[in-house]
Amino acid sequence: MQKISLIAAITENHVIGNNQKLLWNLEKDMNFFVQKTKNHNVIMGRKNFFSIPKKFRPLKNRTNIIVTKNTNLKLSNCIIKNSIEEAIKFAMLSNDNEPFIIGGGEIYKYVILNDLVSKMYITRVKTFLKGDTYFPSINKNKWKEKLIFNQKIDKKHKYEFNVYQYTFRN
Repeated sequence: MQKISLIAAITENHVIGNNQKLLWNLEKDMNFFVQKTKNHNVIMGRKNFFSIPKKFRPLKNRTNIIVTKNTNLKLSNCIIKNSIEEAIKFAMLSNDNEPFIIGGGEIYKYVILNDLVSKMYITRVKTFLKGDTYFPSINKNKWKEKLIFNQKIDKKHKYEFNVYQYTFRN
């Protein structure tokens, strides 16, 4: 298995978004995301890319690789690939020691079902929210779970959350 990581934040009911929007603003989790993915390739679907607020895209200090079936799509300062496998191959050839899959729902589902990631960083937001985009269930027998940190509710965090690292069991 290639050394590809995945990073996501999900609710207790596996919601990751609604109407192309993130449903929370958790400063410590966003800082974790930025620090983990900085100076790496980030692979995402087209819809996920356009869900990022315009002022933040493409994500700074990262190589943004967009996966789309649209062969005519051109985005400045982004790499366009027409399959997840092509995106992963590009990231691996760039000598990145830890490229990241950053969403959205269909991309997460595909890489997990096809065992294309060896590590996952999952923020589990302790709430149930309504949404239209979900993170797939993972087979806990395939993954070793380790708590990285916990964040309680405070002035900057509307929800409590835990951040976990999962490593693939061979």
